[in-house]
This record gives sequence, C-alpha cells and structure tokens, in this order.
Amino acid sequence: MQHQVRFYTFAPKSYKLLRYLLLILLVSASAFAMAQKKYGKQRNLPLFDDRRYHFGFTLGINSSGSFIDHTFASDFTDSLLTITPKNASGFNLGIVTSLKLLNNFSMRFIPSLSFQDRVVLYEFLQADGKNLFYEKRIESTFIDFPINFKWRSNRLNNTAVYVLFGGKYSLDVASQEDVNNFIADDIILKLKKHDFSGEVGGGFDFFLPYFKFGIELKLAVGIPNLLIQDNTQFSRPIDSFRTRTFMLSFTFEG
Repeated sequence: MQHQVRFYTFAPKSYKLLRYLLLILLVSASAFAMAQKKYGKQRNLPLFDDRRYHFGFTLGINSSGSFIDHTFASDFTDSLLTITPKNASGFNLGIVTSLKLLNNFSMRFIPSLSFQDRVVLYEFLQADGKNLFYEKRIESTFIDFPINFKWRSNRLNNTAVYVLFGGKYSLDVASQEDVNNFIADDIILKLKKHDFSGEVGGGFDFFLPYFKFGIELKLAVGIPNLLIQDNTQFSRPIDSFRTRTFMLSFTFEG
C-alpha cells in the first residue's frame, strides 16, 4: 500500500510565534510612544544625526525554522508519512557599527553571536500499524556577519520608524557535518557550516536623554541548500534544507 508523504515547509506554530513577536514589538513601541507623548517635548540627542559613525550593541531573541523540499527518490520508503519542521527559540547578541551614507539612510554592520535550534519531526508507519515519531533537533551556534541598509523616517519629537534590508554570512561553529550516523535514535541531520541569508525588517528608534534605543523585528531567509546528503532514513527524503529565522532585537546606540 502506497502512502502519500506530507511535507510542511512552514509549520502552523510559526504563524503563532510570529504574531507573538509582532505583539511584543507593537506593545513595546506603544509604551515608548506614550512615554514620548508625555515626556518627549524636549528634544533628546539633538546632534545625534549629525555624526557620521555610531556604535552600540544589540540583544535579542530568535525563532528558527526551515524550508524543506522533498525528493521523489525511487527508494522512498512507504513507511514515511510526514516531515514537519518546527520552530525553536534562541538568543543573539552583537556589536553595532552604523555609517551614515545620506540623511536618514545608513549602512549597519552588526557582527553577532547567535544561538539557534531547529527541529524536524518525522512520522513513520510501522509494520504493526502504529506510528513511530522521531524528533531531530539541530543545535547551532552561529557567528553572523550581517550588512544591512537602513532607511529611517524623520524624527517626530524623539521617535522615528525605519525599514532595513541586506544580507549576511553565517558560520556555524557547532556544526556536526563530520559526525558518523549509525543508530536511528542518534542519527542527526547534517548541515553545512557556511550559510548566506537575505534579510528584511523594520522597527522603531527612540531617542532617550543619553542614548538611542531601538526595537527591531527582522526575517532572515537562507539562500543555499545546507543539507549534507549521507543517505540516512532522515536525510534521503529531503532534497533541500534552507534556514529561516525571525529575530526580535533591542539595540542601544550612543
């Protein structure tokens, strides 16, 4: 009997998590906007935009998932029912260097350390008719080198909104691409350690008396296929594995 294998490239929980991140962003922005309305009549950091360089740091949380494309290999086992990528949370921290190119337009280099997990859930049909599940967790520690271009609106008192776009190179220093796979419970999905991503996002800047505080939501989508095909029962059904990460960051610039 042939079974139709179901692949989920964007897990339903991802939408829920994205809504939570957006909610945090909007609530934080609303709280600061209310504070600005009440206390922000005095213009803070009036000469901030006159400086060509700015430095700071960023702290944030991330939610990492994946885009998975399946293969129609002739040795596809009938016992495989579903492959479902799931999001997992992590955190990141980095150093901000901002270069003013034009008025309200800047280039930002933010080398960062990012701890990310990705989960892939497999469902197999056993000979006795029962379903067998395997959860494969991919733990990564990335050193990220993003370059983003940021366009910001004019200040309204001490508040501004911005959008950004760019790309980044990532090196996974915790990659297990050289691990040998033997036992099903211990088999891992092996991924390459080098990744390139496109990034897009936006946020709010709040000019406080002593520094500029930013709240930013960004999406990074991996470009290359990271899967190392070692012909295990878990890698064989997959043709392509690309990364996807949502990042909610808080920046502090002087």
